[in-house]
Amino acid sequence: MELKIYKDKQEVAEQFSTYFKEKANSGEFHVALSGGSTPKIVFDVLAQKFSDEIDWNKIHFYWGDERCVPPTDDDSNYKMTVEHLFSKIEVPEANIHRVLGENDPSSEAMRYANLLEINLDRVEEVPQFDLVILGMGDDGHTASIFPHEIELWNAEDHCVVATHPDSGQKRVSINGKVINTAKEVAFLVTGASKAEKVKAVVEKTEGAKVYPATLVDPTSGNLVWFLDEDAAAGLSPNP
Repeated sequence: MELKIYKDKQEVAEQFSTYFKEKANSGEFHVALSGGSTPKIVFDVLAQKFSDEIDWNKIHFYWGDERCVPPTDDDSNYKMTVEHLFSKIEVPEANIHRVLGENDPSSEAMRYANLLEINLDRVEEVPQFDLVILGMGDDGHTASIFPHEIELWNAEDHCVVATHPDSGQKRVSINGKVINTAKEVAFLVTGASKAEKVKAVVEKTEGAKVYPATLVDPTSGNLVWFLDEDAAAGLSPNP
């Protein structure tokens, strides 16, 4: 595990964008995106500063999770990515593999799992991304695997239907096996509200196993945390 701590959300986005450019410019590249406020800033930086420095023709975009809403809905991770990144860069339409949030959740989870199996190399029958980008909620959830449904982490199917604990909103999410099979996994976590869970997950404090984010442990050993100082505030000097 590697911890990269920066001053604020903007610096996290800029440093992550540099990291992304280095990873993505090595040939065909399959990445699972995350939703949330920090990726939004990352997409802005990529569009503004790196649009001409990355060969977008070689990058295939997927989503680690998506809300079960139409692509025009403000809740859609796809819509956010279009507004902040895809509409500002030259990326082939064929390289964008969205979750069809407007479809029946169970059917879509099966379709998307099949898509991953077809498009990605597989390791022991599990699709392998080059990079999975994750966020983490204040409750310790990641992708859309929430604490109350932590058993979905080890689900047989590569994609699962998750339910938000408060709103009841359905989501399609990749499972833990897909996350941990990725060649590289990167957490993007910012803000003081995340500090308590960051400490619990990174330092694996007592009781932390109830948080799905603690289960992120890629077999490749390549796990990078991009944090701002607020999110990292609770960490011990040598976690």
